[in-house]
Amino acid sequence: MQFGAAVLRSYDSRFAIEEVTLNAGPADGEILVEIAGCGMCRTDLAVRHSAGRSPLPAVLGHEGAGTVVETGGPATGLSTGDHVVLSFDSCGHCRNCLGAAPAHCDSFAALNLFGGREENAARFTDAAGGALAPRWFGQSSFARYAMVPARNAVRVDPALPVELLGPLGCGFLTGAGAVFHSFAAGPGDTLAVFGAGAVGLAAVMAATAAGAMTVAVDRHPERLALAERFGAIPLHAASPGLPDRIRHLTDGGAQYALDTTGSAPLINDALQALRPAGHLGLVARLHTTLPLQPGALDRGRKISHICEGDAVPGLLIPRLTGLWQAGRFPFDQLIRTYPLADINEAERDCDAGRVVKPVLIPEGRG
Repeated sequence: MQFGAAVLRSYDSRFAIEEVTLNAGPADGEILVEIAGCGMCRTDLAVRHSAGRSPLPAVLGHEGAGTVVETGGPATGLSTGDHVVLSFDSCGHCRNCLGAAPAHCDSFAALNLFGGREENAARFTDAAGGALAPRWFGQSSFARYAMVPARNAVRVDPALPVELLGPLGCGFLTGAGAVFHSFAAGPGDTLAVFGAGAVGLAAVMAATAAGAMTVAVDRHPERLALAERFGAIPLHAASPGLPDRIRHLTDGGAQYALDTTGSAPLINDALQALRPAGHLGLVARLHTTLPLQPGALDRGRKISHICEGDAVPGLLIPRLTGLWQAGRFPFDQLIRTYPLADINEAERDCDAGRVVKPVLIPEGRG
């Protein structure tokens, strides 16, 4: 079958809307999904800076949601017409997958970032018959259709606005999962969130829903205003004595801190803002050595990397949609929709901070 998709051909080129061909139907354990909407994530854009490790040309996109149009058989557990949110790929049989930690799958990088499943290579071609890279995060959902391992897909209530749900599969999952799973924050706990983008604001909303008190740190006043709307105390990143101010606001220091910026100075500020035995989680991938100030990890403080919110998507995504229906996780307020054909405009707006979460709608949708 042929359909439109946004293809990235080189690390410094613009996305181009092209006709691509899927050369086979779903294999065992796969589903074909008509994409209703796909979020644009910083990880998609980071391909440009991957030092050639992510294969191109490729169809990116890994926050897809849509409708199942064909399945690879009853073993998928899904049926034609089901509405699904698509999340990251995992093998399902390594020690971490079996231990309910699919974000730490032994094959996570290979399956999601560097080429996908070997058995599915060369199934996608461009109009000239040239091969496109295998699935990005098991999806490649900057497209009208996506062929997906059923393991990636989470069935959702068809009454929900499926075109807006894709970011629950990665960005919003990561922020909320950090609060609910990595930190297990609850009533009376304190959290400092550094960076009020999609992941950080999802963490703020989740912390408010969990009954925790949150301080949000950012340099954009409009992002701080959103954080305040969702229940956080806003604090500008350039505030003098930032760690001291956070310790004062949190009565002795935050129990948890989440950094989404990858900024070494802010990471050190976050560590200094923790109370003894506090926990700092890092979401952004670091590309340089991280210098820590003397004493940063004294008194039982710890630092860890958080991938995909340490979540099991099939469990957390229904929890988040339930919170949204109850008015307690208003992620839709962070979304601006764009036609898929305007993907380059969406990327520019994302880079410039004019939008928190772009969601791309394929032609004929919305």
